[in-house]
Amino acid sequence: MRTSTLRAYFIIALLMLAPLSGFGADLTIEQQTAKSQGIVLYNQFKAISATPLLKIAADAGDPDAQYYLAEAIRKNKKYMTAEALGAYEASALQGNIYSMIRLAGDKNDLCVAMGNCPKGRKEPEAWGKMALDTASLEAAKGNAEAMYLMYRVTGDDKWLEKSAEKGFAFAQYFLGIRYRGGHGFFLLPSSRAEAVEHLMKAAAEGGYPQGMLEYGAILAEKKDLQGFRLWNEKAAETGYATAVFGYGSYLGEEHSEFGFPYDPVRSYALLHLLLELDGGGGMPDYVNFALPDISAQMTVEQIEKAKKLSQEWKVSHPPLSFFPDKL
Repeated sequence: MRTSTLRAYFIIALLMLAPLSGFGADLTIEQQTAKSQGIVLYNQFKAISATPLLKIAADAGDPDAQYYLAEAIRKNKKYMTAEALGAYEASALQGNIYSMIRLAGDKNDLCVAMGNCPKGRKEPEAWGKMALDTASLEAAKGNAEAMYLMYRVTGDDKWLEKSAEKGFAFAQYFLGIRYRGGHGFFLLPSSRAEAVEHLMKAAAEGGYPQGMLEYGAILAEKKDLQGFRLWNEKAAETGYATAVFGYGSYLGEEHSEFGFPYDPVRSYALLHLLLELDGGGGMPDYVNFALPDISAQMTVEQIEKAKKLSQEWKVSHPPLSFFPDKL
């Protein structure tokens, strides 16, 4: 996919409601923009900055924004606040299965422990049943994401396998990780390795950036360095912060063992871009450690060119993201 179209596809994806997010009220352009920007910040581990933007769309009744708002508040406060609980409940009552699963896992709430929750409030078991019923209904329609959520609700590996078979990229990646970690039964180690490679290839081709890096690593082990370089670049083009750092670092090596061309200007541009990730994740620390060695080999003119290229990349590519698991 050409990089000039990647950002457009990303924006379109954010503007569309996910099938399992419920059916909230239509948002105005301003509310939709706030939601999109809020999710971008949340995925950059900037929960505090994301909160007021997500609240705009959440207050308008958008179930996906309500879920992300609740996540941002809960992660920032390190516990389930009343505001986060209310946002989860509003989202879940509109059909958001992710919110139902969060509420089903909220068993440490004091009123739950004491059995004296306010009248009308659903307890975790009730939310768990609602999540199961809703996900089951969607899974029966062939929804691959719902099949993955059935796995999260039931813990039954068959649902993870079904989701992967139906093409849900995250399920393919996650199942590959589980197989590599020893789950599943395989007669031969080679059969396990083949299954992992098949799943990571599918996840990569399905657009999941962590799958791209995993598949690239498998190709590198097989001495397919061209494939390794290809998937590292593709992962970086999605905006995946880890991949941007890795790809940028490779380009800054004068003698790359993986065959990346030496391009200090492009290397500096990509690493410099990552400095905006000053929330969680510690990315600036990695960049500030690597950047001096690269800049030491560059002229002042090259550094200025790199900074300009950094801004051009930002405009033509999806926003930077750590792509955290939604659950």
